[in-house]
Amino acid sequence: MRQDRQAHEQPFAVGELGWRYHHLGIPTTVPRPDEVHLPHLKIHVAGFETSPFGIEWMRFDPDCRIHELVRTVPHLAFEVDDLEAALAGRRVISPTSSPSPGVRVAMIEDGGAPVELMEFAKK
Repeated sequence: MRQDRQAHEQPFAVGELGWRYHHLGIPTTVPRPDEVHLPHLKIHVAGFETSPFGIEWMRFDPDCRIHELVRTVPHLAFEVDDLEAALAGRRVISPTSSPSPGVRVAMIEDGGAPVELMEFAKK
């Protein structure tokens, strides 16, 4: 889907689809002092709770089964209202999962970059 966007316009995902920025995930191989290990995902994360810009550092255990693209290329994450609708017609590289209660996520690929889509349970 080609979009000829002007400099003052939001990306299609934000301006037209209504997706909301959630965080930027950056892969790293360097341990960080504030990182937390998520053993069920086999990753270490840091910065998410404290970054004013939503930056999350991710370090992967050697046996982590997360898609290679996610382990090597930074990803943007967007909150969506309907995960299935957001995934329709897109190249899914990581199937829908629930990393924590009330959260459903999936990863897609766009032009060689991973993009995370997140749906939160309605309160």
